[in-house]
Amino acid sequence: MKQQQACLFGGTGFVGRHLARRLGGAGYRCILPTRRAERHRDLKLYPDVELLPVSDLSSATLDNCLAGCDLAVNLIGILNEGSNNGFQQVHVDLVQRISSAAGRAGVRRLLHLSALNADASNANSAYLRSKGEGEDIAHRVGSETGLIVTSFRPSVIFGRGDSFFNRFAQLLELTPGILPLACPDARFAPVWVDDVTEAMLRAITDQRAFGRRYDLCGPRIFTLAELVEYTARRVGKRLWLAHLNDRASRLQARLFEYIPGKPFTLDNYHSMQTPSICGEHNGLLEFGVHPTDIDAVVPTYLG
Repeated sequence: MKQQQACLFGGTGFVGRHLARRLGGAGYRCILPTRRAERHRDLKLYPDVELLPVSDLSSATLDNCLAGCDLAVNLIGILNEGSNNGFQQVHVDLVQRISSAAGRAGVRRLLHLSALNADASNANSAYLRSKGEGEDIAHRVGSETGLIVTSFRPSVIFGRGDSFFNRFAQLLELTPGILPLACPDARFAPVWVDDVTEAMLRAITDQRAFGRRYDLCGPRIFTLAELVEYTARRVGKRLWLAHLNDRASRLQARLFEYIPGKPFTLDNYHSMQTPSICGEHNGLLEFGVHPTDIDAVVPTYLG
């Protein structure tokens, strides 16, 4: 019997690495397109993973990547806009090309990683509006081409190799003991990467997931201040947290936009005005996945 084949766009990233390992364990051969294959040579150690060097993600390139695939996964996203990559190009135009190419290639399933609170019309930030628009495009193209699409909208994702707790830990190493924190009361429900990828894996063949969009959250809600304080305790850092009010948070965002790497932007500020928490329905539970608490995982890689 022919081995099933999956193409993971963004597969060399944090979520992609975890998902590729799970898909390989489920019998898939995983193709990971990448512009910088030399940076990800460790992935060659994964059984049934192929790094596919690409120079761009044009429609022609995508057609080549998806030829013969049974499953396509889009994990590509950015938190801040760069000089060459904006939200429109990455979250909207690229999604249009990937979903259209999957339809042309006869791919049966597309898993699309979006974001909690993504909404093309009503979201507070350009990031969340673009995520919502891309999500809508993927489902619309799917309905037009017969491609079966499922979208996942996680809160902040944590796990070994994450850019959340690890990023705060690195920031605290550079902090002299006092940290002015913008949006300290912003709320999150951190969700474990293995729970996210398990839900994605189960969705592939679960007909109840066809055409659906799932919010994914961890079991507890934290403020941003609580998460930073938690990180400080894990790494043994004595910290005095200065909670900035709304006006000071906006000012910090405007100033930090000019720092290389843009650690905090006005659009980030706008995103955090909407709590990143699930409503009545946590999609993990619909897949039979019990949400994992940060205390069960974060201590294994932090501190």
